[in-house]
Amino acid sequence: MRLMSNTFKQTLEELGSEPKLSSSKLYTLSRMSQEDLATFKELWPSIPVQRRQTIIQELMETSEINFEVDFNPVFLTALGDEDAEVRTTAIKSLWEYEEPHLIAPLIHLLKTDETAAVREAAASALGKFIYLKEIEELDWDEGNLAEEALLQTIHSANEDSDVQRRAVEAIAYSSREGITEIIEAAYYNDDEKVQVSAVFAMGRNADKRWIPLVLEELDNSNSEIRFEAARASGELEAKGAVNKLIFIIDEDPDLEVQEMAIWALGRIGGDTARQALEACLDSDVEALAMAAEESLDELNIFDDDLIMYDFDEDDEYDEDDFDDFDLYSTNGNNGHNGH
Repeated sequence: MRLMSNTFKQTLEELGSEPKLSSSKLYTLSRMSQEDLATFKELWPSIPVQRRQTIIQELMETSEINFEVDFNPVFLTALGDEDAEVRTTAIKSLWEYEEPHLIAPLIHLLKTDETAAVREAAASALGKFIYLKEIEELDWDEGNLAEEALLQTIHSANEDSDVQRRAVEAIAYSSREGITEIIEAAYYNDDEKVQVSAVFAMGRNADKRWIPLVLEELDNSNSEIRFEAARASGELEAKGAVNKLIFIIDEDPDLEVQEMAIWALGRIGGDTARQALEACLDSDVEALAMAAEESLDELNIFDDDLIMYDFDEDDEYDEDDFDDFDLYSTNGNNGHNGH
């Protein structure tokens, strides 16, 4: 049974003042009643800032591993927090929240927040709405609002470069004219971090024109670029990347790059990729063996889907026909450290 409001108020006050943060009390913030939510909104600003930072971080981490909790009202409230770190964490915590009424607050933060980290997070968060628009699960006009805000950020003469590169990543999903030119300009930017974002954007953009560049970047000396090139190879289902990805798994000094190469092979598929993944199951590195198992699971699901697809015996098709299968993923959990 939900705690009565007075008890909830006491619990919230204890969350804000007790030396040790109580996990059980944090769970009272999940699925709050309207009355409790009103109490939360009233008391939240009075909690010391460092404790608010800790609470919002704990809630984000809990929501990532426990899908039964719902802290979204807390995160939505925290978008207006006076502390930039709390606002940033709140935005990142809403990564699965797809209600279109979030677009306007994100655009407001992107355009007006004084802290670059908040604007950066807001730009990234708008990306899912561009994707939803492209797959026709979001009203076109609402998607356009997000696109226009991102474009303004990208073309602003005064915006921080980290914010702009996140905007490039976010808008990469768009089929709007001029997006490929934006990605290309980022790729040839002198700032290596912007180049990393450009390669990431190439995968999201799903245009086969990027495959030659992505293949080239698999050999880059920068591990972040190799990581994003491996990811993009998978998203673009670049069959020409298979041998390079296998080499990365065997020889790359960066474990995260190796893991992403394994993921990419699962997306690309084919006999050679499957054999390489099966070989990885015997790896002495547990992380690689686990990644290979997950990648093979996805590969098997895809193969099962193809078997279920009823091809007419008289149909003429070849391997390239399978490029039209839409296996798009936002890869929200496949981020490279420091990206």
